[in-house]
Amino acid sequence: MKAPSFVSFMVSPAGRALRVVAGLGLLASGLSRRDAASGKATAALALVPLAAGALDVCVLGPALGAPLDGDAARARLRAGA
Repeated sequence: MKAPSFVSFMVSPAGRALRVVAGLGLLASGLSRRDAASGKATAALALVPLAAGALDVCVLGPALGAPLDGDAARARLRAGA
């Protein structure tokens, strides 16, 4: 049952903060290599965890049997489902 504990962490405030920090790190890494195509791709990819943390969605939630929305995932976890 590792998926529920992973999802419960990812929808927690610490998980949201981790996604934002990871997005910022990827963005900084991509912008530091902005002349290379890989830098632009990394900067573009950084928008996924950054937006997910800011908008309170867990992108991997549906793949792991949890809702996409953070509030709905927390409610389901509180209910024990």
